[in-house]
Amino acid sequence: MSSPIPTPATDFDFLMGRWRVRHHRLKRRLANSEEWDDFMGTSSARPLIGGFGNLDENEIGLPGDPYIGITLRTYDPRSETWRIYWFDGRHPGAVDPPMVGRFENGLGTFYAEHMFEGKPVRVRFLWSRPSEQTCRWEQAFSADGGRSWETNWIMDFSRA
Repeated sequence: MSSPIPTPATDFDFLMGRWRVRHHRLKRRLANSEEWDDFMGTSSARPLIGGFGNLDENEIGLPGDPYIGITLRTYDPRSETWRIYWFDGRHPGAVDPPMVGRFENGLGTFYAEHMFEGKPVRVRFLWSRPSEQTCRWEQAFSADGGRSWETNWIMDFSRA
């Protein structure tokens, strides 16, 4: 008897296509800062490997340091989890540790352990879809193992 063919995930189907992106980014992270940078960018996403992955390219208009980044997402049907990898033009040889998680009730929640300014931090991504023509990504850091979170970047997407 053969094993069933895995089914690709549709969780990120909403993200496929071209987007205008409004960025709201905390100027200094984990420093009790309340100053934010607001700027624009674009994103373009497409599916890969028959729905078991996707890729997006982002033009990020960060004031004084604009750059291009790429997100690669892969889906493991056995664990029903996604892995999210980030690469950007500022450090093209570096790949951040993957964010790992899943969607439940329309909210995607992903976690990873990273280093920030030489100290370990827990990182959380949240993906939501407020409407058919919009979606939102939020990033937060925790310096206390996830007991408290500081949201430091919000990206509001609208269809291009």
